[in-house]
Amino acid sequence: MHGKASLWRNRNFVLLWVGQTFSETGTRMTSVAFPLLVLTLTGSPAKAGISGFAGTLPYVLLYLPAGALVDRWDRRRVMLCCEIGQFAALGGLAAAFALDAVTFPHILATGFVSGSCFVFFSVAQRALLPALVPSERLTEALARQEAKSRSAALTGSPLGGLLFGVGHALPFVADAASYLVSLATVVGIRTERRAAPTPEPGTAGRSWASGLYDEIRTGLRWLWNEPFVRMSVVLTSAVNLMFQALILTLIVLSRDLGAGSAGTGLILGCFGVGGLVGALVAPRVPDLLSSRAVAIGTAWVWAATAPLLALATSPYEVAAIIACMAVVSPIWNVVVVGYQYKVIPDHLLGRVKSVALLASWGSMPLGQLLGGSLLSATGPRGAVLLLSLLTLAIALTTTFNRSMRMRGSKLGRPGLQPQ
Repeated sequence: MHGKASLWRNRNFVLLWVGQTFSETGTRMTSVAFPLLVLTLTGSPAKAGISGFAGTLPYVLLYLPAGALVDRWDRRRVMLCCEIGQFAALGGLAAAFALDAVTFPHILATGFVSGSCFVFFSVAQRALLPALVPSERLTEALARQEAKSRSAALTGSPLGGLLFGVGHALPFVADAASYLVSLATVVGIRTERRAAPTPEPGTAGRSWASGLYDEIRTGLRWLWNEPFVRMSVVLTSAVNLMFQALILTLIVLSRDLGAGSAGTGLILGCFGVGGLVGALVAPRVPDLLSSRAVAIGTAWVWAATAPLLALATSPYEVAAIIACMAVVSPIWNVVVVGYQYKVIPDHLLGRVKSVALLASWGSMPLGQLLGGSLLSATGPRGAVLLLSLLTLAIALTTTFNRSMRMRGSKLGRPGLQPQ
């Protein structure tokens, strides 16, 4: 695992990558199947929304405490427990199908347990990654993870709809099986046992809850005092909010341009294809351009292309423009997240990454609300133009804000050099 050996010869990384490819594909399948199941069972769109809310509520409730707890515990064991929990939750729902005993409360409970396990697993996985790959391969590893996620999105969603049409239980059975595969791969990962974390100063004799609060506050204080990480979290949250609102807007715009359901699906598929292409080329980009140049260039690509959507006269033009926007998204993720890994101390990785994940995932439902509000107020073309202003603000901030100079941190890992 030293030198410049290929990541595909890194046993730990390959195991993680393979397991997560299966589990993310399964998750994409059930993300489609859950609302379809609720609509079939109850006929209520409102209850379908409640089901989605139950599955995402843990993102708001648990990310911050999960970060502190992951920094306390063995990260690989956390991942194992989460995959067991996911298998039990999805497997229990699949068993309920066999007994003809599926109920709406059971669906809500499954979604909440699955979402809670996802929160802890996502924090633990991101905190463990630097222990699995050499530092010089971390950017490439992040790009491979991006490609895996984009591929899962491309295949999982249509497969979930297809399986649900064949048999309502099938997507949930497949998802449960995917967690068994992931569990087996995590079992095979071998890492050195982490030393027990040093207690925070002044926490001796404090209660468990009070100590947890102090640890969360330590992570938040570190992030606040590290300008680049703080600003990159804010900007990534803004980017996710923009894209969530934009995708909803594109669905309406495509319909107005004459695209049917299949055409709209094709347009969103082009978004996924563009993201996959970007993930494949992302490892090579940092060798050609500085991290700051990549971040600025990516932001300006969004700012330049988003307004073109308001001028589109056919679904084909919309598909081409959104694919161009999607190509640079993984490059932003790889560069910005890669730099975060360079400056965040290992003992704070769980806590700081949990804040980043809370901001990233928490902005997505807000993006849906923003997109719906803009569409109601101005229509799809007006919504695109207003969202273009947000992309312009992101580009200007990335270019001129002093916090995005990426100079590193005195609190970062030993040997960090300014870029």
